[in-house]
Amino acid sequence: MRYFDGMISYRELDTLSDVFAAWLRGKGVASGDRVALYLQNIPQFAICLVGCWKLGAIGVSINPMSRGRELRVLLQDSGSIVLVLQRDLYVQVAEEVLRDFPEVRAVTTTPRQFQNRNDARIFEGADLPACPGIPDLESILNQPFEGSGDPPALHRDDPAMIVYTSGTTGVPKGAVISHGNIAFDAEVWRSYCEMRDLGPVLGLAPLFHITGLVGHLAASFACAAPLILTMRFHPDVMAEATAEHGAEFVTGAITAFIAMMNSPVVTPRHLRTVRRLYSGGAPVPAAVAAEFEKKLGVPLLTGYGLTETTSIAVGVPPGMSGPIDEHGALSVGIPVFGTDCIIADDTGKPVPSGETGEILLKGPQVISGYWGRPQESADAFYEGFVRTGDVGYMNADGWLFIVDRKKDMIIASGYKVWPKEVEEVLYTHPAVREAAVVGKPDSYRGETVRAVISLKAGMKLDADELQTWCRERMAAYKVPRVIEFRDELPKTLTGKILRRDLR
Repeated sequence: MRYFDGMISYRELDTLSDVFAAWLRGKGVASGDRVALYLQNIPQFAICLVGCWKLGAIGVSINPMSRGRELRVLLQDSGSIVLVLQRDLYVQVAEEVLRDFPEVRAVTTTPRQFQNRNDARIFEGADLPACPGIPDLESILNQPFEGSGDPPALHRDDPAMIVYTSGTTGVPKGAVISHGNIAFDAEVWRSYCEMRDLGPVLGLAPLFHITGLVGHLAASFACAAPLILTMRFHPDVMAEATAEHGAEFVTGAITAFIAMMNSPVVTPRHLRTVRRLYSGGAPVPAAVAAEFEKKLGVPLLTGYGLTETTSIAVGVPPGMSGPIDEHGALSVGIPVFGTDCIIADDTGKPVPSGETGEILLKGPQVISGYWGRPQESADAFYEGFVRTGDVGYMNADGWLFIVDRKKDMIIASGYKVWPKEVEEVLYTHPAVREAAVVGKPDSYRGETVRAVISLKAGMKLDADELQTWCRERMAAYKVPRVIEFRDELPKTLTGKILRRDLR
């Protein structure tokens, strides 16, 4: 791992994770127990997770943006008995919450460890002292290693991680990711996405998220490639790390690439070593992909997956370009090897090529269910396929196109409006940086189309001009009747725009 001016070798990672595993064993942690990681993109995430796996324990990833109520829910739901977290999160969030969880042992750490650069853009506010009475990971890792004990007997179906869904549709559910799920999808990244012949991997996505966990951490293990970490996303720092460490593979949410593209600091020189770049997790407007390549010189490939598919399940093969449909939507690719994709109606029956329906996926990367939720698990699967909740279609050549989330469809005066289609048109306007479309209750039309927009730096645009732009490019009933401008749109830490919050 490369962490600013710091470096951790495979041998050091092996030793440090041995020491942490031994400490966990000394505290009574055994195979099947849950250890929660409440951390940013820092080396300690990998050290502690590998240490958990050496015991057969199950890692639980917690979004570092989670506040007290959310942390309480996830600790309760997962039954975690150890919580590894940054000192700032302990002081600001967890100290009060843990009073209600006397069985949970906290371990604190600092993101300043394993590097000496202390970039003020990243580490401001991260210099808290050790928390009194709480074990600190640095002192634990400095202990001598006294033997590993007997390794656990693990099967490919044994749980490796509990990764919580983003919660954009309600209460988060813990997807149970098996060791086999991770191994298979790491191989998808290595072989299908052709990472095997590439060098350093840029850790752009959060490690707590399925893309960072598998597309960064597990894939870098599978390729024996260095993993570049920067604690958190900052467009300029990320670009500088790419140049400094010669990153060759990058994957992340399109909002991160938009931020890099619109930074006055980032230039093609920063990305000159990048040989392959994928984006997924949120729809990629074709206009944005074209603008990114024109401005920064790197073609943008698309992929599609979800937590329940252990990241990628569909992707554009390297060396190819995904087609664009008549609405300006960019295909997310074709199913990866060993993976079935069907477009189904509400009964689960496949629909003909070109017709829309719910996307169902099946393969070795698809999880078996959710932690402690048998009914939700039963509802989420159909004959071995996971119901994605996404609406899409597949053309005659097998390319998959995402139309939208089922729940996001707007019905205006009886007409169906898919927000993503309207967003595709909005993104073609040269002043638009980000766009989100949601339905708004309307006493006459039932619902009306509402667009929330952020503009590129230095650009001006009013609602009338944007509506005229839309009328020239789509049916009148799809044109946003309400347009709001904001400096920033609400997002998850993984870069997904929160339509629920906008509603």
